[in-house]
Amino acid sequence: MNDQDELEAQFTQWADYVRRRPELRGPDADELEDHLRTSVAELVDLGLRPDEAFLVAVKRMGSLDDLSREFAREHSERLWKQLVLTGESADRSTDASARRDWVAMAVCAAGAALSVKAPELFGADPERDGAFYALNIGPLVLPWLAALLAWRRRADTALIGVVLALFVLGAVAANVYQLADGSQSLALTAIHLPIALWFVVGLSYVADDVRSPRRRMDFVRFTGEWFVYYVLIALGGGVLVGFTVGTFNAIGVDPEGFVARWLVPCGAAGAVVVAGWLVEAKQSVVENIAPVLTRLFTPLFTVALLAFLVTLGVTTSGIDVQREALILFDLLLVVVLGLLLYSISARDPLAPAGPFDRLQLGLVVSALVVDVFVLVEVTGRITEFGTTPNKAAALGENVLLLANLAWSAWLLLGLARGRIPFAKLEQWQTTYLPVFAVWAWIVVLVFPPLFGRL
Repeated sequence: MNDQDELEAQFTQWADYVRRRPELRGPDADELEDHLRTSVAELVDLGLRPDEAFLVAVKRMGSLDDLSREFAREHSERLWKQLVLTGESADRSTDASARRDWVAMAVCAAGAALSVKAPELFGADPERDGAFYALNIGPLVLPWLAALLAWRRRADTALIGVVLALFVLGAVAANVYQLADGSQSLALTAIHLPIALWFVVGLSYVADDVRSPRRRMDFVRFTGEWFVYYVLIALGGGVLVGFTVGTFNAIGVDPEGFVARWLVPCGAAGAVVVAGWLVEAKQSVVENIAPVLTRLFTPLFTVALLAFLVTLGVTTSGIDVQREALILFDLLLVVVLGLLLYSISARDPLAPAGPFDRLQLGLVVSALVVDVFVLVEVTGRITEFGTTPNKAAALGENVLLLANLAWSAWLLLGLARGRIPFAKLEQWQTTYLPVFAVWAWIVVLVFPPLFGRL
């Protein structure tokens, strides 16, 4: 291959990459390519070899991400058109793919909505059988989100079989044990089974590269974005329900029965799939929300935890480890871990340590101290009064959080001192996260027969 052929191959490769950017249309990409070709020709005239001229010209153009954002700002109306669900592009193949995605989403959302109503065909009643629905909401709804993700990733048959088997196992675990309505094991299964099944959804998400730590971190991002979208949909749904009830009441019709039995449960189930599809469809159009919220709430949670520790030291009062308090502290520690994960996902891996990294270190260390206090109290209660399902679950979860937070604090300290690369921190989190999935399955499968009807 001569120099000119090699240069044309480089232009083709660069142009293919540029045209995959959703922020840039065909004419924009052509304009950039013309600019690049002009720059290369000028550099060749100055005496550079074609391959050298190409690299210099690309470097002078700056970051492609920056150029994409510049085009998006200049053509702001295009951004809004991309956000519209029925928007069309100049590329017919892209439109066809978007329509297939939309149809797949609609089918899966309808499937999730109908699955929630299906138990009523066999005599179940949402008002009378609240325990049944609390246990089975995950097995009824989450398989449809997993199906959508597996379809988008073109998952192979073996992985689909594993995902299906795990969902079946979750459904069996939810119904095989005869748990009393007031038992602790019932509440623990209702909490931990959706968590365990969410990690099964994660298998579908990473189906295109199961072994990649980067894809596992992408699933962490997906989880945060999905939560934000779902909350927004729920808020909009609440407004819809309010207007529906008010307007029909104004004409003497009471729609509350329809709203309570159909609109709310079916809408909540279908929104699980819709939120996931929105994250997938719009993640390249708008800035991710979860990392932005992380930057806002990390300092606030750091101050709150430090204030709690100071107050705990001044008052010298112990921590109440009753059920509600255990759930509160575990949620607090999980939120801290979530803040850490999303800040990792948004951080430039090549950037040097900065003030925000040190702030995160303070947050993690504060959470670590709180976790130690909770563990001491839980262990003391177990030693004095014996083990219950709640205490056993809290003990295991706090041990897992302790291990994660302790090593994360060590890695953040090394990062702040410039002795540990950022990649070590990211690798640690993506490696340790599956441990939480294993623990959730242990609670679901082992605790009910171990503790009986407690």
